[in-house]
Amino acid sequence: MRFAVSYSTPFFGVDPDRLIAYAQHAERCGFEAIYLPEHVALYPGATIGPMEITPTAPFADPLDALGFVAACTDRILLGTAVLLLPYHHPVVLAKRLATIDVLSRGRMRLLTVGLGTLPGEAQAVGVDFATRGRRADEAIDVLRLLWSGDADGVSFEGEFFRFDNLCSYPKPAGGVPLPIHVGGSSRAAARRAGSRGDGYFPGGVLGPAERATQLAVAHAAAGAAGRNPDAFEYTRWGSIDMPADRVAGLAEQGVTRIVVSASTGDPERARDELSAFAERFDLANARK
Repeated sequence: MRFAVSYSTPFFGVDPDRLIAYAQHAERCGFEAIYLPEHVALYPGATIGPMEITPTAPFADPLDALGFVAACTDRILLGTAVLLLPYHHPVVLAKRLATIDVLSRGRMRLLTVGLGTLPGEAQAVGVDFATRGRRADEAIDVLRLLWSGDADGVSFEGEFFRFDNLCSYPKPAGGVPLPIHVGGSSRAAARRAGSRGDGYFPGGVLGPAERATQLAVAHAAAGAAGRNPDAFEYTRWGSIDMPADRVAGLAEQGVTRIVVSASTGDPERARDELSAFAERFDLANARK
């Protein structure tokens, strides 16, 4: 089992010193990675399920923030949970992600993408909300194609994206495409994760039976696509106070990574919570 932390700028704020202190402390504690969320734009009345989102919530751009974190850390991996893929042009995104990966010496390795649930957000960036699933599928294909292309260039002809003999450099560190995980809490997301992703990071409040069904859907989709289900990563949210038996139970369900966050806005107490979690699961020695 691997353990990572999340830093939500709407909750913790966008103070640069605080973000860096949180990331550096998580790295010292032995956490594998740090994740940041995304919303491109909000508006009054925007809701996710029953929850209304405060339109002034400061969602920092996750890739810019992760580049900032990378410059001030040495080991911790960089992740998004989730990057709203339909709202990014994949040609531009391929360049941004590869640049962060190269400059961080290969740490932009936990990119998790999702579709977004706010119609007004899609409209604001010129995306038809009803087509965002197909757009995301194409974008994943474009990213991998650009990262794997050589000096002769690559071409793509799709519903949303088209180009001929295109070169995108620099390549990610090591010259191989970055892993792409898929987030979401639906069976459609699970199928996308299996057929196109390197892992699944479901959210939502779902019962054990639906969780198991979605993982089975993802594994079946991976097998149908000729991919190895055994190499598939399964990430889940956890709580900073979760006990060892809860972690063991998630491991039995096939979970390979747990992401937690400090529960408090007080920086000192947040550090104490991360330290206590790391000590409980002996993260410092587990990373050696």
